[in-house]
Amino acid sequence: GYQAIRQGHIVLYRSIFDVVRDFLHDEALEGQDRILNKYLKPDLLIVDDMGMKNLPKRSGEFLFEIIMRRYETRSTMMTSNRPLEDWGKLLSDVPTAGAILDRFLHHAITLAITGRSYRVKDSLPVAPEPRKAKKSNEPSAAEPAS
Repeated sequence: GYQAIRQGHIVLYRSIFDVVRDFLHDEALEGQDRILNKYLKPDLLIVDDMGMKNLPKRSGEFLFEIIMRRYETRSTMMTSNRPLEDWGKLLSDVPTAGAILDRFLHHAITLAITGRSYRVKDSLPVAPEPRKAKKSNEPSAAEPAS
């Protein structure tokens, strides 16, 4: 996202919870087209935290609308800590999750990130395990074996 901004592209970053909240709020106020346009306009849309917890009903419909309309016209990036197979359960709508993934993954590059979280990369290292006590009949480094 940062590099896209540096190159002059319009970028919108939102958590999946913010996306759903925006649609639910504007749906109540009958302003869904205004919110949809907000998500369709950017050159790059980054949706973060997919899979942290189950989403409210209709979330899949909102996400599908965004992905379907951006499909093959704009770039979309999503982060998730859950396998794609779980998305139907997370959205409580397996057919909609399938339709989202069909479009989303068509031209996608998927990256599996392993290792420590970026957010804790600079934290203190994990303490080593305590040393086990030596058996009394084992020689120490200072005592040569006989």
